[in-house]
Amino acid sequence: MAADLGELLVPYMPTIRVPRTGDRVFKSECAFSFDSPESEGGLYVCMNTFLGFGREHVERHYRKTGQSVYMHLKRHVKEKATGAAGGAIPRRRNGKVFLDLELNRDFNGEDYEYEDEAKLVIFPDHFEIPLPNIEELPALVTIACDAVLNAPSAYKKQEPESWEEEIQVSRHARSLRQLDNGVRIPPSGWKCQKCELRENLWLNLTDGAVLCGKWFFDGSGGNGHALEHYRETNHPLAVKLDTITPDGADVYSFEEEEAVLDPHISEHLSHFGIDMLQMQKRTENGHHTDNNSRPRVSEWEVIQESGMKLKAVFGSGYTGIKNLGNSCYLGTVLQVLFSIPDFQRMYVGNLQRIYDYSPLDPTQDFATQMAKLGHGLLSGQYAKPPVKSELIEQVMKEEYKVLNWQQKGVSPRMLKSLVSRGHPEFSSNRQQDAHEFLLHIINLVERNSAGSENPSDVFRFLVEERVQCCQTRRVRYTQRVDCCIQLPAPIEAATNREELLAYEAKRKEAEENMRAPPEPVRARIPFTACLQAFTEPENVPDFWSSALQAKSAGVKTSRFTSFPEYLIVQVKKFTFGVDWVPKKLDLAIDVPDFLDLNRLRATGLQAGEEELPDLMPPIVLPEDTRDNSMSSIDSPEIDETAVMQLAEMGFPLEACRKAVYYTGNMGPEMAFNWIIAHMEEPDFAEPLLLPSMMDPGPSTSDSPLGTAPLGSSPPEESIAILTSMGFPRNHSIQALKATNNNLERALDWIFTHPEEEESDAVSDMADTEPNDNAFSNANSHSDSTLSPDRDTTGPRVKDGPGRYELFAFISHMGASTMSGHYVCHIKKEGRWVIYNDHKVCLSERPPKDLGYIYFYHRLSSS
Repeated sequence: MAADLGELLVPYMPTIRVPRTGDRVFKSECAFSFDSPESEGGLYVCMNTFLGFGREHVERHYRKTGQSVYMHLKRHVKEKATGAAGGAIPRRRNGKVFLDLELNRDFNGEDYEYEDEAKLVIFPDHFEIPLPNIEELPALVTIACDAVLNAPSAYKKQEPESWEEEIQVSRHARSLRQLDNGVRIPPSGWKCQKCELRENLWLNLTDGAVLCGKWFFDGSGGNGHALEHYRETNHPLAVKLDTITPDGADVYSFEEEEAVLDPHISEHLSHFGIDMLQMQKRTENGHHTDNNSRPRVSEWEVIQESGMKLKAVFGSGYTGIKNLGNSCYLGTVLQVLFSIPDFQRMYVGNLQRIYDYSPLDPTQDFATQMAKLGHGLLSGQYAKPPVKSELIEQVMKEEYKVLNWQQKGVSPRMLKSLVSRGHPEFSSNRQQDAHEFLLHIINLVERNSAGSENPSDVFRFLVEERVQCCQTRRVRYTQRVDCCIQLPAPIEAATNREELLAYEAKRKEAEENMRAPPEPVRARIPFTACLQAFTEPENVPDFWSSALQAKSAGVKTSRFTSFPEYLIVQVKKFTFGVDWVPKKLDLAIDVPDFLDLNRLRATGLQAGEEELPDLMPPIVLPEDTRDNSMSSIDSPEIDETAVMQLAEMGFPLEACRKAVYYTGNMGPEMAFNWIIAHMEEPDFAEPLLLPSMMDPGPSTSDSPLGTAPLGSSPPEESIAILTSMGFPRNHSIQALKATNNNLERALDWIFTHPEEEESDAVSDMADTEPNDNAFSNANSHSDSTLSPDRDTTGPRVKDGPGRYELFAFISHMGASTMSGHYVCHIKKEGRWVIYNDHKVCLSERPPKDLGYIYFYHRLSSS
């Protein structure tokens, strides 16, 4: 018999591998479904790729790859036998077969035992060889089988691998000298002190200088001012500002030329007003340790509908998603997405085509894993109601829990591993912001839908931004693409404002007298007030007026150029205090079931409005401006009263004159804000000089500042950077024009707008026409038509009426996005359903007023 088995396996020996260091063995879940060794058909593990397949999918892998030898794993789950005293007898057979296997033990508990079975199966004849079979199998096969059986779970193995390159503690951390210069870093609004860049900013831990990092090949980064600062000062350590969390931050040592650890990072940051220790105390273990914890308890009960007897539901569309440990943000977002027909059609409707054309490693294919999850949620296979015998058995045990029978749900472990790969936050086991993950997953859907249907098109809409120069009253209209609106929550508009003020007074009094705080009061804000705050004009920071050829005050208003099929509304509930502690605003908003936004449709340039010139900000340094402006014309009209009020505050006289001029004589308050925003500029206190370009003399093409109309060709150096990465020249020019010559955004545009084969004529037209024409069709459509889809250079936007109905919302419980829990409510078949991880029940009282992200679908015009 031994010789027979050896001869049988000889043709397949070259394809049988022993797992090496770095190989992942998928022996707990199928790559195409949620089948596991506990499933009826068990799991087949390929002995060459170590991928796992359920009974329905193993034949596909055999036909595609020709791999014939698989290890079949089957776990039989049985209830433990009970002894004479009624206690369970702990018993487990073949316990060493499935080491580190992660299955459904969270549901089995201690009342079940496992009987494990393993065997080799040779395709296509399904010849089976039971394991272990050391005497009869060749040595190589025995070693390979033993290695597979004892290999750790594929996902358990990832965590230590992510720390392969261990970061060392900096030798400067312990003895770092920090200057007592009074610098305090605000929680937001940072910009480079030398170039005003607002991305990739680093805080020097010695003197508190905020400067930009170096430029990267993908268009991100900065101008290297942080490194220049080190060369000038020899201050060695810097921390990246947008990476600071309660768990630490990204620290770089210029002297050691590598990323380092700083064990004293919290102390070093507190020197500049960033209180990490305080933030840690408030968010550790997901609990708030201050005296404001009581409203959160009520919030948990209301959102989860804890005090009600909720009826569990089963079947297609009612499958829960297991919580992998702080992964509820992912589960709620995906539940809502797969309740939208476009996502169902893209991934579940095309399931067989996606599976048939999947790559050799389907665990790394986005479309395959989305189709897998979508099928798991919509098929009903993993949300089956209990059979009659199981109900009778449960009634005999605990009669009062009959309605609490819960499904097992599906585990999104494979998809989470894929979509979070390389992301510093989503790849961790910490709680995350559901809104950030929603935008992340929409971006992945777009990138992976090149050349095919993009289901996230249903969220996309065009926004018209109207910017007005306060000095000249001229305007500029631009359009941008968005997929979500963020509603402010104006506390001052609360209907119970007197009650809030009284509570705040009592709270302060109790705090001063060391007494227990009063019962907290939740602010109740009308939805109309949030919408009004959203539509109000807002100040534009660092506004550069092309009419003045200088910085000035500007205001911006936003309106809808088009309305999406599905509207995402996020309520701005989270903010940062001055101490960097993330806080959640305790408020309730009466969000309506029906929403009419037609009055917010954009109107475009109005009669009597004068447009700002299409000029770019000057590239040259300020000294050229001062040289060219010596021939300035008559002195401008300036409100001297406002100038003197500001000068009495101690500001330089010339700075006050510039502030009043550039804010259009709108009063000392507006001018004061301008002063605060421009104090760091090198020419802050120099005399006000009007640029000579205001004279109707030379044309823009002869301008000494080198400005050019927006419709002209992008800078040649930007085009060269993109073409050096391998992108076609015409495509690079289109991308730069579509993103106002922003390299980082241009790269994203290229990835989401692949070049069409027939794009020669289009690209020629794009080289001669301004980018604004890409949106020209959108304004002329008010019916449900697919307006700009015909323009290959523009975004795919589906316009229609602005009337909507609420169909889903995601709620958050807890003090901040870094802690707490998410659940979602979705309206299906006229009923509200609550999805709380793997538990899916009919909702008795959906807490619409406490939601965080709301989803509306467009009503058909009648």
